[in-house]
Amino acid sequence: MLVNVLEIHELQPDDWRIWRRLRLDALAEAPYAFAARLADWQGANDVEEKWRNRLGMPGSFNVAAVLDSQPVAMASGVSATDDSAIEVISMWVAPAARGRGVGDALVHEVELWGRDVGAYTLRLRVAEGNRAASELYQRNGFRHTGEFGDVMPDGISRERVMAKRLQPFAASN
Repeated sequence: MLVNVLEIHELQPDDWRIWRRLRLDALAEAPYAFAARLADWQGANDVEEKWRNRLGMPGSFNVAAVLDSQPVAMASGVSATDDSAIEVISMWVAPAARGRGVGDALVHEVELWGRDVGAYTLRLRVAEGNRAASELYQRNGFRHTGEFGDVMPDGISRERVMAKRLQPFAASN
């Protein structure tokens, strides 16, 4: 019997190589899913300082999923424009790891962090037509708000905003 071991690791600026590998893989494999483009992070833009700065953004929480000792997924939580909300960004799961609960685990970790920092709402933007991602988020309690996000790099499609109300942790007795 094959047993898959899934671990979630919080990333710090010194973990920039892991983040770099996952982010470049994500932008290459699923360019339709991100407002950023692969070219934004390659060539002259592919420098250690930029990767470290991304992981060191004030108020951010960055995680990688490691499945059977291999980094296979990533997500971040960042402060949203509304002080009581946080936003999930840069979420991606490698194709070989999909369908194994990896995406659910990442969403859960960002949600826990959001509660810890006192957020009441967890928001995200998903590309129109990205059915698998929308289903993942709906399964985790997100609903479409009716709002639209940014225009995607194709200049035509738009992101759709989804949100989830966070329940505060129960007070311990």
